[in-house]
Amino acid sequence: MSFVYRPTGEQPRLIHHDDQILVVDKPAGLLSVPGRGEDRADCLIARLRAAFQAVLLVHRLDLDTSGVMVFALTPHAQRHLGQQFERRQVKKSYVARVRGRLSPASGTVDQPLMVDWPNRPRQMIHPDGRPARTDWRVIRASDDESRVRLSPLTGRSHQLRVHMAHLGHPILGDPLYAEGAAADFPRLMLHAETLRLRHPDSNVTMTFSAEVPF
Repeated sequence: MSFVYRPTGEQPRLIHHDDQILVVDKPAGLLSVPGRGEDRADCLIARLRAAFQAVLLVHRLDLDTSGVMVFALTPHAQRHLGQQFERRQVKKSYVARVRGRLSPASGTVDQPLMVDWPNRPRQMIHPDGRPARTDWRVIRASDDESRVRLSPLTGRSHQLRVHMAHLGHPILGDPLYAEGAAADFPRLMLHAETLRLRHPDSNVTMTFSAEVPF
């Protein structure tokens, strides 16, 4: 499945930086890292490198997802943060708008995920996939849509998008997993609202947030 990449002109917003870490609010419509080909060179880390030459990747957000991302500014910080992500010590919270009234008001999706190879980059639920777990809580709901807070306990590709679609409540504006009117939105209605981690130097727990833009 191919697509034409037209990166957004919206710039990332600086949330925090010190001598070890850089935290930004990534806009939707911008790759986290370069894709294949010169036409996919414009990305978040390239834009950040113009001001922070030492910036190093720690994790990613999907092209269509906005919100909080942390980068390292030293190899020590990159290792420290990478271990926190690997050990699932980083707490992530997302806000999404999904189709229909999600009921009950809270719950968990525990379904393994793997690549849907003939339809890449789609992912799919499969018993041979890697474990994936998402907690959800409804913030408010109507018959048409629900606003939910999603907390992934694992960090699989497209995890939140596939898990919500599995429940029958795809995220609005999702070009891969929503259909019909649910897909007809100006952007994917998914935002990484908060990120809680330990600072690589002080080991103090810090929480960073970015206001939900929808």
